[in-house]
Amino acid sequence: MKISIVGTGYVGLVSGTCFAETGIEVTCVDVDETKIENLKKGILPIYEPGLEEILERNVAKERLKFTTDIGSSLKDCEVAFVAVGTPPDEDGSADLQHVLNVARDIGKYMEDYIVIVTKSTVPIGTAEKIRKAVKEELDKRNADIKFDVASNPEFLKEGAAVSDFLKPDRIVIGVDSEKVEEVMKRLYKPFLLNGHPIVFMDVPSAEMTKYTANAMLATKISFMNDIANLCEIVGADVNLVRKGIGSDSRIGNKFIYPGTGYGGSCFPKDVKALIKTAKENNYGLRVLEAVEEVNDDQKSVLVNKVEKYFNNDLKGKTIALWGLSFKPETDDMREAPSLVIIDKLVDAGCKIQAYDPQAMKEAKRILNDKIDFAPEPYEALIDADCLIIVTEWREFRYPNFKVIGKLLKNKAIFDGRNIFEPDEMKEMGYDYFCIGVENN
Repeated sequence: MKISIVGTGYVGLVSGTCFAETGIEVTCVDVDETKIENLKKGILPIYEPGLEEILERNVAKERLKFTTDIGSSLKDCEVAFVAVGTPPDEDGSADLQHVLNVARDIGKYMEDYIVIVTKSTVPIGTAEKIRKAVKEELDKRNADIKFDVASNPEFLKEGAAVSDFLKPDRIVIGVDSEKVEEVMKRLYKPFLLNGHPIVFMDVPSAEMTKYTANAMLATKISFMNDIANLCEIVGADVNLVRKGIGSDSRIGNKFIYPGTGYGGSCFPKDVKALIKTAKENNYGLRVLEAVEEVNDDQKSVLVNKVEKYFNNDLKGKTIALWGLSFKPETDDMREAPSLVIIDKLVDAGCKIQAYDPQAMKEAKRILNDKIDFAPEPYEALIDADCLIIVTEWREFRYPNFKVIGKLLKNKAIFDGRNIFEPDEMKEMGYDYFCIGVENN
């Protein structure tokens, strides 16, 4: 089976590489010539554990190819995935210009029947817009070529995307005919043999499923952060509260860890898009509007603690910051809480010395010379007035506290991920501030 995946961003590259791993012939397409040439050389545009090894193996076996020519990728192709970006417009709605450009290109160059599948996260009704765009291009060519449009949303977690794709919790596919369903069953046959559940539904429901899933997870995060803030006020310990509710099978223990707010490419964008879709249909998603508001406020929690510690005078202070990416095991800086924290501290007159295991290159691209970057974590601490931990990378879990205490001007740590035990930190002589615990 031969497929084409248009877009070599996070979703497209992971999907294409993992499909190739199952024996499918995959051509990944992108308009960025430099990116395509780098991929041919095995140079990845993103950091994702395990991806580079699989990519190199399948390129060597010629099951995975890269090109800028969408026309050549469609030759003998049975399924064409649209996996380009859908960034938020200023009003929060998803920008579909790249998706529809791909649809038009497919209409220009397709020669035989093909199933066009949206892998990008798109609002309800996008499939019909794609269908219209393809049909318009076919009409310009006076070409009577049949095609179908399906929806196959992704549920990949950055940092665990390869495992999520190869061993999915579920595969959701929106179709409008038995013919398309059979094509998609053949495509996903390797996964069905391994017993992974596949759920077929209508196309609008599939489009809605992705937004709903991300909105639900974002809700859990904001809810727990709201509870954490209340815990500090009333004298409860959110870490114990989390354990108490996480043991309830109806709630579960995932996405209930308090922190500095959610970020990344999915949750912020998808929450905004779903709120916008509701407003366009004269309905207000009041819960999600509150979720977004809580998340925006949560990104300032650590800064507020630092300001209070230094009596609201941060001018001239040097702050060490560990963690820049929005979560561990990725270099993704999109909507990262660290960016909000850095902006607020710099505006208050602080100098920032930051370290991250993977996101330094991307952070330098975004921040330029706004902050200083340290080549290793302890160098970021030199002459710093305190340490802020934003991302819970594994290498931060068991640091050398003796070294930290000697390098910092004040033995003060502001932990946005509740990595350490408050009592142990107090015994070592640290002023330790985390999320959701009174008198840290």
